[in-house]
Amino acid sequence: MSATVQQQSSSSSVSDQLAQLDAARNLVLGDAAYYPQIVQGILPIIGATARHELRRWGAEFLAETFASPTLAMNTKESLSLIVLDTLLAMLALEEEKEKETGVLKSVVQFAASVYSLVFRHTITNPNDAATWEKMNAIKTRILRLWDTAAPGVQICCIKFVQKVIQVQTPGTIADPRRPDQNEISLALVPRNHPLIPPPNLEAQASGLLDRLLNIFQENTSDAVLVNATLNCLGILIKNRPSISNKILTSVLAFNPLKLANSPMTPRIKILVKSMERTTRSLLLNVNKRNASGPLAGRIQQHLDRLMQSRMDIFDEGNRKRMLPSEPTDGPDQSKRMRSGADFQGTPTPPLRLPPIPPLPVGPTSIAQLFTLTADEELRNFDVQQLPIDLVVKITLPVLHRIDPRLLDEALNGIRSRYTALSREQRMSQSSNLQGFDDDDDDYEPDFQPAEDDEQILNKLDNTSPESDRDREPEVALGPFKLPRPSPFTGEELEDVSQGTVVRIFEFMNALDEPSLAKRQKTGINRLAASNYDRDSWITLIARLATRASVGLETFEDNVKSEDSNGTERRRIAIGNRIRESLYVYILEDFRKRIDIAVGWLTEEWYNERMQMKAGNDVVLRYEKWAIKVLDGILPYLDAKDNRVFTRYLSEIPDLSKDLLERVKTLCLDPERVQLVITSLHYLITLRPPARELCLDVLEDLWRNYDDARAAAAKILTRWRPTVTQQQGPKSGVGPEARTTHQTDAGHNGIAVASS
Repeated sequence: MSATVQQQSSSSSVSDQLAQLDAARNLVLGDAAYYPQIVQGILPIIGATARHELRRWGAEFLAETFASPTLAMNTKESLSLIVLDTLLAMLALEEEKEKETGVLKSVVQFAASVYSLVFRHTITNPNDAATWEKMNAIKTRILRLWDTAAPGVQICCIKFVQKVIQVQTPGTIADPRRPDQNEISLALVPRNHPLIPPPNLEAQASGLLDRLLNIFQENTSDAVLVNATLNCLGILIKNRPSISNKILTSVLAFNPLKLANSPMTPRIKILVKSMERTTRSLLLNVNKRNASGPLAGRIQQHLDRLMQSRMDIFDEGNRKRMLPSEPTDGPDQSKRMRSGADFQGTPTPPLRLPPIPPLPVGPTSIAQLFTLTADEELRNFDVQQLPIDLVVKITLPVLHRIDPRLLDEALNGIRSRYTALSREQRMSQSSNLQGFDDDDDDYEPDFQPAEDDEQILNKLDNTSPESDRDREPEVALGPFKLPRPSPFTGEELEDVSQGTVVRIFEFMNALDEPSLAKRQKTGINRLAASNYDRDSWITLIARLATRASVGLETFEDNVKSEDSNGTERRRIAIGNRIRESLYVYILEDFRKRIDIAVGWLTEEWYNERMQMKAGNDVVLRYEKWAIKVLDGILPYLDAKDNRVFTRYLSEIPDLSKDLLERVKTLCLDPERVQLVITSLHYLITLRPPARELCLDVLEDLWRNYDDARAAAAKILTRWRPTVTQQQGPKSGVGPEARTTHQTDAGHNGIAVASS
């Protein structure tokens, strides 16, 4: 009696505890901030000494907690260190009992979520050996359960093994500067880590992968484990490219239809279909994600073979006995006539098409014209919902197996429908033209006699003369020529030109940057614009700006004029519009488009030289735009733009004193002094025609700019040693420094202006 009362009180206390635990679970589902408090509070309640119901609830709650996306990763990592003892105790207890698979499944899932968190903690804390030993003990117990536990627990063990392989295999590092944001993998482990040496862990992961893939080589009939393995492999193929080829090779060598060779029972049929469908889904997703991969061709061939084998095995229509080539109850008519045998029985009637239903009354659509079935469900089915590849796979076998006589009957039925519709359409058009007011039911064109000449003349006499007045006279039409369009006014021509320039540059912005690997170096005899890429359009635009208006230009770029309304407006030449657009286009991203600036200025310089050689009056624009481009990029240059700045100065065709004076102003910024010195050194060394001019600028820097003096002295010691041996430089830019500078540069015939 007392034992019964004690049992009832304990059961009521367990139910009360479960109710309180459910309330705590609902609390953390509403607000994830309570997870740390709740987890630490329930650990004494759900320990190894607790009742089975409490342990089951605790295992499910912990598995749900560490799989929750609302809980921060740092919080999960700190909580994982607290629950390791409870996890190890529950795993040992459930392994001994081997009956409570529900608790064991939740514990293994819980361990799969915790493994990566403990692994990352061990990476950052190499002295915490106790935590890693606990995790190793948990991993060893789960791997021991993998082959001996119930199928449900084995599925959870496969998921745990997939997580271990993913963590212990090198992955990609998105940002080395933020290791906490990267995926947890072996790539984050230092080579000299004392607790988790990468070679040992990678070898263990490789062995676990071989053990996981071994299920495809065994003659197993357990489709549940095969499907669980296939579902886990998709994540490894996606996130670990280093082992994806090994996994795909094993999957391609696996034949899910192997069990079909045994007697086909309903159970085996379900197992084979399940494994084939899972294998096909995995391979389809791999090919969809990487259609140009190295194994894409083999995967597609394997999918085609699977589809064909599945149709051969499970298509009941193919397994039926075909109709005999002659009647079973006697020879055909020709054999009976030759052998004289009496034909007994009636021949098998040929297959006939069901009667074709008539078309509905009213307008007829194309779908109604080609619909031969009377089934309303088939009529209302929308075939456009099916994907095109599925329609092709269905249509081709059906056309291959259809009886040609039935197909001919169906085509004749559609042909007769189309003929009847065409005849009705012609009849309705003719009745509308004749304009009869009689009822359509009384109109019988097949029996009405044709009108003779006398009836036609009487009808014409009865027509009113007003209709004759409305009729246009019959005159012979001569050849028609479109009038010449009126010429554009100045304002219209200017607007159209501006619109054309804007559209060209909008098109250029849409073009991709030219790839260095695709550029073809065809030598000096190459064509300037042989492809429709960005470089070809740049060449075309630059030559339009420099050469199109040769001989039509004035020495004033902007000309004032009056428009049609009498208001004064400033007209800009089309060449200058293109130049302005090129200038803006280059400054938008001058670091990547400096080659465009060099090409355009080269065209300007070449055009001026050709016009001077021909003796024409030339409007000099090269120096103006070279200085303008330089002024545009100077405010945005920094110390890292050494290559861009040096390339611009070294590749433009001509350097002038004014342009180098702009370069010298960069030395006012101490951070950009080295940029100027490096560019001038490059020009002095590799551009001899501009050497003296650059040395004059460098000498001026040595005399007047304190920040550039040390670097300039090294170059002047080699090229102008007499300068550094004279009187020392003067600080600042004063009159005496400018006079000395002009005297030293006088032998070059160059007057250097003051800064």
